[in-house]
Amino acid sequence: MRGDDAGAADDGGTSWEGTVAGPLSGIKIIELAGIGPSPYACMLLADAGADILRFERTSGGMIPEGLPNWDLLNRSRRSVGIDLKNPEAVALLLELVADADVVIEGFRPGVAERLGVGPDECLAANPAIVYGRMTGWGQDGALADRAGHDINYIAISGALWPMGRSGDIPVPPLNLVGDFGGGGMMLAFGVTSALLSARATGVGQVVDAAMTDGSASLMTMVHAFRFAGLWEDERGANMLDTGAHFYEVYETSDGKYMSVGAIERKFYAELMAGLGLEVSDYPDQMDRSSWVDMKALFAERFKTKTRDEWSAIFEGVDACTLPVLSPAEAPDHPHNRDRGTFVEVEGVVQPGPAPRFSATPSEISKPPSYAGADTDEALASWGIDASRVAALRSAGAIG
Repeated sequence: MRGDDAGAADDGGTSWEGTVAGPLSGIKIIELAGIGPSPYACMLLADAGADILRFERTSGGMIPEGLPNWDLLNRSRRSVGIDLKNPEAVALLLELVADADVVIEGFRPGVAERLGVGPDECLAANPAIVYGRMTGWGQDGALADRAGHDINYIAISGALWPMGRSGDIPVPPLNLVGDFGGGGMMLAFGVTSALLSARATGVGQVVDAAMTDGSASLMTMVHAFRFAGLWEDERGANMLDTGAHFYEVYETSDGKYMSVGAIERKFYAELMAGLGLEVSDYPDQMDRSSWVDMKALFAERFKTKTRDEWSAIFEGVDACTLPVLSPAEAPDHPHNRDRGTFVEVEGVVQPGPAPRFSATPSEISKPPSYAGADTDEALASWGIDASRVAALRSAGAIG
């Protein structure tokens, strides 16, 4: 569902087409609502066609009444309002688990067990269920019961320390490395892998996705460089951490920026030519002793023209030199427009589904719903009839 094809339902929810595209079409997932990485994992799976029911409380949300739902991480799936402290709600959830393929939760360790919807209960209801768990520290370990956020998880995994310039403090890379790369993507990968195993064996399992583990995994190449003697344990001193003049961001005369990643010699030669420099007049590209001086020279050169002027100079040239775009600018870049990297759904421009599938393309099947807005329709689609829904609502089990 894209653009004007996505119509809003009268109850504050959004319409559901009944069928969805993508390679995971036919897979049924129960999402116990969390924040950040677990919704991102579910967004990826839902965009890829999985039928996901997002179970969440209907109070205490972040969206002021009357405003559109801006939480794009919750797109492509329906929301069921539920009170998991109500025994009838727990019974309903376990009943639905019997007909599901996957359960995903992002609670702190032990919370799902205390609610009665942990792995033991779900595997008892469905021995083939895949139970995906998203936490920062993991289900065990010295810090498992401690609070934390992305910056803390990547701090102890070794991922944060190298991020920064020479002589400066480490710089958090937004929450991309812990929450989304080391968290949500790893959870989606783990759940899909376990799902393939369950389909082959009939045996489900628990997927323990921890952001510390995931962000450590993302650092595998750096560890390889270290053991090969190709990495200095110092910020801003290596080829990929702004130590090298040919892998850096430079300011232009209009206060904007160009990205330079000319690692290979043939690309470096093109970069030098674009800057009006002759390679043979300067030290060898890989001469580390020259990197500081060369960086100063490059910075001086880039300050002589605007970002658009440099973009024109390097247009069509394999110098690995491209403009640094803001999130507002990125959708309008010609490459992103050509590929449809960004899409518009009900007036909201956002990143489209990734990756691409040739035979079973993904799509955004619906914009995000308000908490509990799809309760009746969603439960009906999973076999819960109207009289049962009414009884559950009367008992306070659902919203």
